[in-house]
Amino acid sequence: MPRGTINVTSSDRAGTVLPAATAGDSANGHTIVNDGRVMLIVENAGSTVARTVSIQISKPVDGFSAVATRTVSVAAGATRLLGPYPTADYGPALLVDVDNAELKIRAIRSS
Repeated sequence: MPRGTINVTSSDRAGTVLPAATAGDSANGHTIVNDGRVMLIVENAGSTVARTVSIQISKPVDGFSAVATRTVSVAAGATRLLGPYPTADYGPALLVDVDNAELKIRAIRSS
């Protein structure tokens, strides 16, 4: 199945209106265009269980594509700000996976 796309909202010194949150898709994951200034706001809308969000790291090592995963836990009812994600380490597209749809994701670009 194709990954769902999450659009990035740019911020500036005047501020920005946050985009609507996208419910996490634990079956297919999400793709976010990355220019090295993208940050994720991840909210755990659940009230009892910590959930995890994983971002795939793809970096060439000795000419081979090495893929690793960075996993972050988000406590029940909590919100975490994650990033930025340098393109040299994470590539031009962030591949974001969640373990449950209780995680809500917003993507913003810092100015």
